[in-house]
Amino acid sequence: MGNLIQLICDYGPNDMAWAEVTAAFMGSLPDGWHLHCTTVPPFDTIATGFIVSQLCVLKPPLRPSNLFVFANTAPRKDNLKARENNEGEGLLYGRLKNGVQLVAVNSGFSMSFVKDEIEELWSTTAEDGGSQFRSRDFFPSVFGTILKGEKSDLVHKLDPKEVIPNPPSHLIGYIDSFGNIKTTIRSSDAQIAKMSPGDRVKIRIGRFIRTATVATGSFAISEGDLAFAPGSSGGDDRFWEIFQRGGSASNEFGHPTNGSTIYFL
Repeated sequence: MGNLIQLICDYGPNDMAWAEVTAAFMGSLPDGWHLHCTTVPPFDTIATGFIVSQLCVLKPPLRPSNLFVFANTAPRKDNLKARENNEGEGLLYGRLKNGVQLVAVNSGFSMSFVKDEIEELWSTTAEDGGSQFRSRDFFPSVFGTILKGEKSDLVHKLDPKEVIPNPPSHLIGYIDSFGNIKTTIRSSDAQIAKMSPGDRVKIRIGRFIRTATVATGSFAISEGDLAFAPGSSGGDDRFWEIFQRGGSASNEFGHPTNGSTIYFL
């Protein structure tokens, strides 16, 4: 049986923070668990939420039988006033309908894309303040207790509809290392229903306007062309992507950031 913990944090690749957090987690876990770390840009809760969703909704055998996801992107924007004692957003525990368990800082859109999949949601005893580095000093011990099946760190049962914002649509959710732009537009979107393979659509992101072909896959267009097509993320209701065959869609649109709005002209 595979035991995997997916860690998603806004630390730079190979940053010292990863080394410290990984060590703290391993010190709080029983034997037999493996960690995988994924980096998102600083304070980027949209990319965090997008990745959380993708890792949670994958079906076996594309995910292990025993999966925990931990997400810590905490821009401390729940209260814009001066912070006392390094106070930040709270740490929540959720169990999804498919059995995947999620522990995440309740910040921005970090849990939004799995909001409707959460069967059970709890606040935890993780301290809101007392350390600038809560993900090292406080979170691993709480996570370890939950992973062992103990409920001593669960406090109040919550309604996801009340504490988690709805996921945003028509934005850039994530840009991968190939420059493919993964959008938050799903196949069920009303605008998608109006499109047919082969249609040419004008897309504006920031000040850049480009024309893409509506396609069904990455090789349904000619080399160098832009395509707008259902991507590899999103489970049964796939997120659509903008990609350039043999190139970088991100480069074509001036390297936009996650969260940028996508317009169809």
